[in-house]
Amino acid sequence: MGIQKATLAGGCFWCTEAVFQRLKGIHSVKSGYIGGTIKNPAYREICTGRTGHAEAIEVAYDPETISYRQLLYVFFATHDPTTLNRQGADKGTQYRSAIFYHTPEQEQTAREVIEELTEQQIFPNPIVTEITIASEFYEAEEEHRNYYNQHQSQSYCQYVISPKVAKLKAKFADLLQSEPAS
Repeated sequence: MGIQKATLAGGCFWCTEAVFQRLKGIHSVKSGYIGGTIKNPAYREICTGRTGHAEAIEVAYDPETISYRQLLYVFFATHDPTTLNRQGADKGTQYRSAIFYHTPEQEQTAREVIEELTEQQIFPNPIVTEITIASEFYEAEEEHRNYYNQHQSQSYCQYVISPKVAKLKAKFADLLQSEPAS
């Protein structure tokens, strides 16, 4: 099958990057922007919410080691897919919950997982995660890459990202690798 690509937006890309870097079968995780109206957006433009881009991650993974479905289970377990354009204190369309699919199979799997989670009543409110075909992905500026691994002592990392990583370790221990991917 070869290396596949998954593009996910679950609020702040520092958070989603830190979570997915720790999974088996992950070759790389890039933070960046997708789904907007301008080419080569910069962070300062994304922060205005006017470009339409979401903060997202692009994950290169080995489907022989970890499936797309497993990636989605981790995705839904480590952010709140029931809040529209918001994750915690982060508000705006750039923080929306979204799955940007690259193949019809990814789209189908995303819809199936959402239906499954809805039927199981995993969340107290409806899932509002957007499912959209992937458009051009723009990698974030250097200072946003590998953020958590380089700044774990910062208060945002300790209070927002570390609990997500702890939840990942508790709920998906069987999917963890020994060293984070970059």
